[in-house]
Amino acid sequence: MQVLWMVLAAFLFATMGVSIKFAAEHFNMAEIIFYRGLISMALLWLLARRQGIALRTRYPMMHAWRSLVGVVSMAAWFYAITKLPLATAMTLNYMSSLWIAAFMVGGALMAWRPSPATPRPALHTPVMLSLLVGFVGVVLMMRPSIGADQALAGVVGLMSGMIAALAYMQVVALSRLGEPEPRVVFYFSLGSAVAGGLAMPFTGVSDFAGWHTLWLIPVGLFAAGGQLCMTRAYANAMTRRATLVVANLQYTGIAFGGAYSVLVFGDVIEPMGWVGMTLIVGSGIAATVLRSRN
Repeated sequence: MQVLWMVLAAFLFATMGVSIKFAAEHFNMAEIIFYRGLISMALLWLLARRQGIALRTRYPMMHAWRSLVGVVSMAAWFYAITKLPLATAMTLNYMSSLWIAAFMVGGALMAWRPSPATPRPALHTPVMLSLLVGFVGVVLMMRPSIGADQALAGVVGLMSGMIAALAYMQVVALSRLGEPEPRVVFYFSLGSAVAGGLAMPFTGVSDFAGWHTLWLIPVGLFAAGGQLCMTRAYANAMTRRATLVVANLQYTGIAFGGAYSVLVFGDVIEPMGWVGMTLIVGSGIAATVLRSRN
């Protein structure tokens, strides 16, 4: 069942990306982030109340840090979605697995002190090779699909994946402390609403867009639904093998994003771009497998 939850999560995140692209034609980024957080908060509050889960937490600072890095990553990803083909933006953000592996390798090497009793970490070379392949994929993907005026969006999208890795590790830490999924997602949504609200006086407020305003609703609903499905998928994965399968199934989001890019927005992605995406997915899976053996 955890397999279906992760595939559903990937589908919801990709569909959220479609909603963001349409909403961005009428609203600025701060507004989208604000309403995304507000709508998700309402949904999570109702869910927590139905399940009898209190929203009060003993770890407010951990939630604050998770919200901070999560909102920065989300803002960068949303920006990339509005400027790049959806498949490209999805792929750059889904490099978080590679960034997590890079952080773990870097941390292990920084903590390592050369001595006969502490040999160099065994996974250093294989993981580094997977990272190298992943970044080669980025170069291949960006060259045919990103114009000169989109270079900034490409860099921002790449950074969104790196920051998402930090947010993911914080979610894992909160889960190990016993924080229920509705509470974790609720506080992230709260952070999104606060960040968007604070930014709106500087970015301005768009004129009422009529029925186009309805695009803000699926942004919040699909975001909350995707996060809940993803969290449930990991919660139901009771073995290491099941966890690996769930982690790697997140890449189905790239397939959904690619389908939306071509069918909904008419994006043309050259063969070299698809090769780059394949390399990124393959290296991400390899990095996840190697990381699990550590």
